Amino acid sequence: MTLDPALTSAAASVAIEQTRPVLARRLTAPAPGWTAHADVVVVGSGIAGLTAALELRRRLGPDGRVMLVTKGELSSGSTVWAQGGIAAALAPTDSPDAHLADTLVAGVGVCDREAVEVLVTEGPDRVRELVGLGAHFDLAADGDIALTREGGHHADRIAHAGGDATGAEISRALIAQLEAVLGDPGIEIVEHALVLDLLQGPASLDAEGREVPGAVAGLTLHVIGEGRRDGVGAVLAPAVILATGGIGQVYRSSTNPVQATGDGDALALRAGATLGDVEFVQFHPTVLWAGSGVRGQLTLVSEAVRGEGALLVDIDGVRFMPDVHPMAELAPRDVVAHAIVERLRLTEANHVYLDARHLGADFLRERFPTITERLLEHGIDWTTDLVPVAPAQHYHSGGVVTDLHGRSTVPGLYAAGEVACTGVHGANRLASNSLLEGLVFAHRAAVDVAARLASGELTRVEPVPHEGRTALVAAAMRSRVQRAAATGPGVLRSREGLLASLERLAAVPTNGGPRPAGVVDAHPQVAEWETTNIHQIATVLAATALEREESRGGHFRTDFPERDDAWLLRIDVRLTSDGTLEILHRAHTSVAR
Repeated sequence: MTLDPALTSAAASVAIEQTRPVLARRLTAPAPGWTAHADVVVVGSGIAGLTAALELRRRLGPDGRVMLVTKGELSSGSTVWAQGGIAAALAPTDSPDAHLADTLVAGVGVCDREAVEVLVTEGPDRVRELVGLGAHFDLAADGDIALTREGGHHADRIAHAGGDATGAEISRALIAQLEAVLGDPGIEIVEHALVLDLLQGPASLDAEGREVPGAVAGLTLHVIGEGRRDGVGAVLAPAVILATGGIGQVYRSSTNPVQATGDGDALALRAGATLGDVEFVQFHPTVLWAGSGVRGQLTLVSEAVRGEGALLVDIDGVRFMPDVHPMAELAPRDVVAHAIVERLRLTEANHVYLDARHLGADFLRERFPTITERLLEHGIDWTTDLVPVAPAQHYHSGGVVTDLHGRSTVPGLYAAGEVACTGVHGANRLASNSLLEGLVFAHRAAVDVAARLASGELTRVEPVPHEGRTALVAAAMRSRVQRAAATGPGVLRSREGLLASLERLAAVPTNGGPRPAGVVDAHPQVAEWETTNIHQIATVLAATALEREESRGGHFRTDFPERDDAWLLRIDVRLTSDGTLEILHRAHTSVAR
C-alpha cells in the first residue's frame, strides 16, 4: 500500500512557530543472536491478538506457521482489565443503524463512517462466535444474553460477564482455545518478549518522489527467559499484525496495565507507517482518586455503574451533570470528564464523588463484584460510602492508520485493537466499543493476511540494513517524560503548555552509552526500550495536540475551547527518512484501499 497522494506537506500548513521534532528510526539494540521463521507474527495477547492468532491458525492450514508474541504471559493483555462489557446490537429492539448513530455522535464528526458500519454490522456475529468459543456472558431471565446501557448509548446493548469482569472472561475463553492447540506445530507462543523494530525490505519512491516504506520482512524482539529463545532475536515473516494495546504509561496516571508503553505505535512510526488521530486521548471520568501521589495503574470504576443509575456529586454533595448534558451521567465520556474537571476548578477540589448507595448493597456486590473488592482494598465500602473519583488516562482513540482490513501504510504490516486507528472512534470512543473493534478488525486482518499469503501477494523479502540514528532513553527519565505528557497533552491543553511539553521532551537525552556528568547512562535493556517508546509517543502526542487548534472529543484546548468545522479532518503523522516528524491533514474518510 502507498500513501494517499492527498497527504502533502502543503496540506498541513498551520501557522505554529514550531520546529518539527526529529526522532530516531530505530532503537539502540544488540544484533540478533538467533533467528526464527513464521508466515505471520501476531504481537499482543489481548482480544485482538488472540482473535487474530486463532483465526490465522484455522485459515492457514497444516503447513502454516503463526507466531504469537506477548510482552508478559498470555493472560496479561489489556483485555482482562475491561470491566464494562462489549457493545453490539443483539436485542430485537436494537439495530446496527442505531449503534452506528450513537458511535458517530460520540466521535464528534470525525469517525470514518465506513469503518463504523463494518463494526456495527459484523459485531453481533463476532460476539455470537465468542459464545460459541466458550465465553460465558451473563444471562437474562429468558436465557438470552443480558444487556445493559452505558454512556452515549440510547439502547441496552452492552453484554457483560461476571458482572464487571467481561474482559477477563473473554480473555479466558480465547486463551483456552489457544491452549488447546499448543501442541500444534503451526502455532508458536513466545511469552515475556518485547518487540523492538520492524525488519523491512528496501524502501522506494512513489511517482511524486516521496518515500514508500519497505515491505515487512519480520521483526526483532527481546525475550526475557532461558533456552534457545533468549535475548535479542529476529523473526523473519512476510506479515506482522500489531495488537499491542495502548499508550497509558505515557502518563503518570492511567487505568492501563504497566505493559502499555506504546510499543506498537512507536515501532510502526519508526518503520515509516502513518499514525492518525494521535491527539485524541480518552480520559475516563470515574477513576478512583487515591491521593495526589499515586502513580501507575489506577482503579477504574466502570461506566456501567453510571449505566445502572449511579450519580456524580461534587464535594458539597451537589449533582451537576443534569445541567451539563441531556443524558446527564450517561453523556459521552469526554463530556463527563470535562464537566468533572470544571467542577474541580469551581470547588477547588481534587475529586468529585460517585454515589451508588441507592442501588442497594446486594445489587452492587452481585453486579460489580470486582469493583466492590478493589474498593474494599482501598478501605471504601461503596454500599455505604461515597467513592472519590477523578478523570485519568484510559484509552487512545488514535494509532496506526489502517484500512478496513487492518492494513497499515507499510506493506505487510497490520494493526488491530487499541494500537490501530481504524477511524471507528473518531475524537472519542463510545463506551464498550473497544472490545468490539478489536474483535471485528482482528478477524478481518487475519482473513486478509491468510488470503494474501495463499495468493502469493505477501511473500518473503530479504531485510536490508537500516542506516541512520538510533535512540535509547534512560529508564530514569520516564517520570520526566510522563510529567511533560501530563502537563502538556493532558485533560486540558493549551498552546503554552504544549510548547513547554515539547521543549521538555526535546531536552531529554536520547542517545545510548556514556552521558555527561550528572546524566544517567542508558544501556540496551527492556526498561530503556520502553522508556524510549514512551518518549517518542509523548512527543508525537504533544505535537499533534498543538496542531489541532480547536476542542473536540478527547482533545480539549483551553485557548480554543469551541469546535471548529475547519478541523473536520484527521491529523496524520509519519517520520521522513531523516526522522523529521511530518504532520499531514487528511479528509476524514477511509484510508486508501
